[in-house]
Amino acid sequence: MLSYFFARLIASLPVVLGVTIITFMLIQLLPGDAAEAIAGMGASPDEVRATRERLGLDEPWHVQLGAWLWNLAQGDFGASLTLNQPVLEAVVDRLPVTLSLTLMSLILILPIGIGLGTVAASFRNTWIDGTVMIVALIGVSLPVFWIAVLAVLYFSVNLGWVPSSGYTPLSEGFGPWFASVALPSTVLALFPIGFLARITRSAMLEVLEQDYIRSARAKGVGPVRLVLVHAFRNTLIQVVTATGIILSLLISGAVVTETVFAMPGLGRLLVQGIFARDFPLVQGVLLIIALTFVIINLIVDLIYSIVDPRVDFE
Repeated sequence: MLSYFFARLIASLPVVLGVTIITFMLIQLLPGDAAEAIAGMGASPDEVRATRERLGLDEPWHVQLGAWLWNLAQGDFGASLTLNQPVLEAVVDRLPVTLSLTLMSLILILPIGIGLGTVAASFRNTWIDGTVMIVALIGVSLPVFWIAVLAVLYFSVNLGWVPSSGYTPLSEGFGPWFASVALPSTVLALFPIGFLARITRSAMLEVLEQDYIRSARAKGVGPVRLVLVHAFRNTLIQVVTATGIILSLLISGAVVTETVFAMPGLGRLLVQGIFARDFPLVQGVLLIIALTFVIINLIVDLIYSIVDPRVDFE
């Protein structure tokens, strides 16, 4: 298994490198001048030129890319052009916010999504099944940013139950921390809940049609035990695969959620870097996100052998 893990890790390096190069090329196409933004609105042409030379932005794009890759090979992600701090330090400072948001969302997604999908499959072609699927369809159809704005207006502005923006670290108390992440994590979880419910239902229906399920039912196994013990285990491959996809969706969805709720996480940091044309910051954040996706896929593959011993990586 370890040999498979390292082989997959090495095979993923070209993907990460490709993401880095494509990101750099796309940033070059953005309108505006990073030197002008950094120097300030009242800066003279000489000051802008000096800023461009100091940051190396006057070099050809391939020279800038080569210098960044060379530094990256030495473990240096570069320094932000606008934050006056190393990119890696900026990421570490904001990582707890994104982790809190994604983990809280995942805590909501797994039991609710799997539960709804299992109930829908157990009551196939009934009003319960139809209701669950309508709820799931609504969850995957509504835009996250629209739901986020409505949630802020209703739960924060009108009812005053939770803060409308910002983030409180867990070190300042569980209550304030929970209040700051409850609403954004719920909004972020809506689409994945509907997605997971549909995947679970489809997988469960396929398993419930198997011969061994019919045999167990004929032997008098109760419906609850039949679903939870005999059927559910054989849907875990699909559920684990869907969970890996959901983790990727949570990371990408955090960009919108953190922006709407003004949470100082990686998503908002990425947006700020794009608007400021902060090349090292955007490249560093996207590289870390790409590495996260690679690690998520590797972990999912390794979990396959746990939930299904028939899976062999040799």
